[in-house]
Amino acid sequence: MTINPGAAEFPHRQIASQIRAQVRRGDWAPGERLPSIPAIATNYGVAKQTVQRAVDQLRVEGVLITKPGSGTYVRGTKRRLNRLSRGRYGAYRGYHSDLAARYRQQLTEVGRAPAPAEVADAFGVADGVELVVRRHLVRTQDAAVEVGASWFRLADAAGTSLERHEAFGRPLYQEAEEVTGRRYVSATDSVSARQPSRDEAEVLQIRPDTPVLHLLHIAYDTAHKVIEVAQATWPGPMTTLTEEYKVPAPRES
Repeated sequence: MTINPGAAEFPHRQIASQIRAQVRRGDWAPGERLPSIPAIATNYGVAKQTVQRAVDQLRVEGVLITKPGSGTYVRGTKRRLNRLSRGRYGAYRGYHSDLAARYRQQLTEVGRAPAPAEVADAFGVADGVELVVRRHLVRTQDAAVEVGASWFRLADAAGTSLERHEAFGRPLYQEAEEVTGRRYVSATDSVSARQPSRDEAEVLQIRPDTPVLHLLHIAYDTAHKVIEVAQATWPGPMTTLTEEYKVPAPRES
């Protein structure tokens, strides 16, 4: 293991590049523990801080994971999620069986809460207006991969099943349609990257400086009035969002 001190690239980036290549070649398998930072520093002939910067870079990229008091490990395969809201509704307005097979959704909280800014903006109400919220956690077999919430106006949800802490034997949007008498006909999805909140980092078991992907989903009825505003947050380095769609053929002139 060597670095080129005369290269334009910083030493920690050279080290990160070499470790990344070793992981891709399979020199270290998913879940395998890397040598300690002092040992890697000795092998490269650099300071421990230089290796720590390389490890931090690879951790943010999702290549490595650090476990406090245990060490640095190669992260397992990236979780490829098809959880944009088109997948949530399913191809034929039914439960998306592929998602149900891979993910377990747990309802964590139901009640009334002040609307956060992005939710208030979507509904066109003032920040802090009380809404009904249903919070959830999605897990795979080995980890939490999503924290989320669905928000409804009190006028639509107060005193209904949407305000009770119970799971439904069908998708939430179908329950909301029956309760409100309004049909979901269109929606918009906005995905952004940001730093996690303290609670998000704790639940998703990521470091506070690990970026997350955040989805804001706004669902509309036939009059283009908002029925539901949903949020979902995923650990960025471990998540790939995919959408499959057809490209229309050129029109004949």
